[in-house]
Amino acid sequence: MSRSFWAWVRLLGGAGIIALVLWRLGTGAFLAGLRVLDTGTLALAFGIGVLTTVLSAWRWCLVARGLGLRLSLKDATADYYQALFLNAALPGGVLGDVGRAVSHGREEGDVGRGVRAVVLERTAGQVVLLVVGGAVLVTVPSPVLTLIGEHGPVVAVTAASVAVLALALIAVTKRMRRGGSKLSGGVRTGAAEIRSGLLARRNWPGVLFASAVVLAGHLATFLVAARVAGNGASLLKLAPMLLLALLAMGIPLNVGGWGPREGVLAWAFGAAGLSAEQGVTIAVAYGICAFVAAAPGAIVVAVRAAGRLRRPAPTPPAAATPATSAPVRPVAAASAPIPVRVILPVRTPAPASRRRLHRSSTRERVAV
Repeated sequence: MSRSFWAWVRLLGGAGIIALVLWRLGTGAFLAGLRVLDTGTLALAFGIGVLTTVLSAWRWCLVARGLGLRLSLKDATADYYQALFLNAALPGGVLGDVGRAVSHGREEGDVGRGVRAVVLERTAGQVVLLVVGGAVLVTVPSPVLTLIGEHGPVVAVTAASVAVLALALIAVTKRMRRGGSKLSGGVRTGAAEIRSGLLARRNWPGVLFASAVVLAGHLATFLVAARVAGNGASLLKLAPMLLLALLAMGIPLNVGGWGPREGVLAWAFGAAGLSAEQGVTIAVAYGICAFVAAAPGAIVVAVRAAGRLRRPAPTPPAAATPATSAPVRPVAAASAPIPVRVILPVRTPAPASRRRLHRSSTRERVAV
């Protein structure tokens, strides 16, 4: 199917979730998320955003350099801020990341490698989130743990199926790496880039550290939003629901990041015996804080757009002049006369013995 079809699916899916939450809970919870925020809260969210953005940019630098691409921390931070702003302002939530991947790839002369660097960098963060989130959700009391206990056999079968599929995928991947087809070459290239970009000895500690701190920063922003929304529950009780919201934000059905986050928190807080409306309020407050944290990206977009407008347009090459209309250039006169040798025929008189005398009509003798 075409890309435009999936773009519409993501957009309409996110809009549908928001519409469902509004229909069930009304607009009060959304408006409360705007009212509870003050300048101090937004400043704190902005500071946390600076830390998480710089560390995310550093993680991108590590992965890109591992793949043989040049990328400075300064450029990576500016590109990352721009991507965060575009992700928050545009539908889909991924257009900013696509833009920084393609732009960096064009600058380095290898768009494919630039895209793969961004994919690996984002994948590293998602893997850390999945591992931490999964560990917390199956060990800390929460609505998710209660749901797992109520549907134990189904969850066990699902987990076993996922494990079998993962093992089968690993086996197929190892077998394909030994082939000679184009697909096998792509698999070998991907495996080599994972080793050099993520698992290399000089990279994986930094990638892991940056991903862990970024995750902690997102949880801290959620906790700030919960506190200003009036929720005084402990972090141990809130952590499973907040991690569940972060996992839901990775679902590609949103409108600028909005949709699954609000729906999941409404369900989680309601199932935990808390107020579903408060869950939506926390989600809205977090969304505003995240947008403020990404606000420097708007400055980056504006400055770069102004630079492109000030840059003079390239002069088109002059059209070739037809040969028939080419002007004739005068030839300069020589500074010195050119000597010319003229050879004139010379008639040699015949020998006397061979001369014959002819008599003309005028009786004159002419020698010929």
